[in-house]
Amino acid sequence: MEQLSHGSVDPAEIAKFSRLAEEWWDPNGKFRPLHVFNPVRIGFVRDIVARHFRRDSRSLRPFEELSLLDIGCGGGLLAEPMARQGFDVLGADASERNVAIAAGHAEGSGLKLRYRATTAEQLASEGARFDVVLNMEVVEHVADVAGYIQSSADLVSPGGLMIVATINRTLKSLALAKIGAEYILRWVPAGTHDWNRFLRPEELETFLTAADLHIERRQGVAFDPLRWEWQLSLDTDVNYMIVATKA
Repeated sequence: MEQLSHGSVDPAEIAKFSRLAEEWWDPNGKFRPLHVFNPVRIGFVRDIVARHFRRDSRSLRPFEELSLLDIGCGGGLLAEPMARQGFDVLGADASERNVAIAAGHAEGSGLKLRYRATTAEQLASEGARFDVVLNMEVVEHVADVAGYIQSSADLVSPGGLMIVATINRTLKSLALAKIGAEYILRWVPAGTHDWNRFLRPEELETFLTAADLHIERRQGVAFDPLRWEWQLSLDTDVNYMIVATKA
């Protein structure tokens, strides 16, 4: 299948993940780190959105009648759990192969969940708007960060929010997220990340502010090797998330 080419899309990055598409839902495959990472991401999103929209996070489906965009959704590892919590979800990805895998996995689920092979720029040009935009582990793979963030911000409805997750550009992240994860532990295929594309929190926040979003929170995420799980942390030296809202 062909991959979309539009604005901030880097065809080489899209092709890289398309080649691995069949492994998205294998918890022991190439995307195992994301499966391990997912619980902390899901919990964080649930708490932040519940607080922002005054929903009861303890209820089974607290986010009924709220729309959510998972941009760069890959195989749907985050989109599906979000739909199970009541969101009306659109999973968007520039890789048609990723979208096909995600849609196939969700088939017959009965969830309010759609997938589309498209880009942030295309959706923004169509006037699409969402209460919540998830931008998880995407910005380090795009060709034009400023343009991509602007298009993503345009997709947030007034009063809505965007959550961005990415990797900091530090010597610590070079050692752990690049050399350690790719070449020593073999958690992800070699060449998955380009350390030079990692963004420092203040750089990302500058892009978000320029796109008329208000920074609400900066949250570190760290891996605990003893418990073999990710946890929220004060440490933003490697992985971190930023919550931003639109007035």
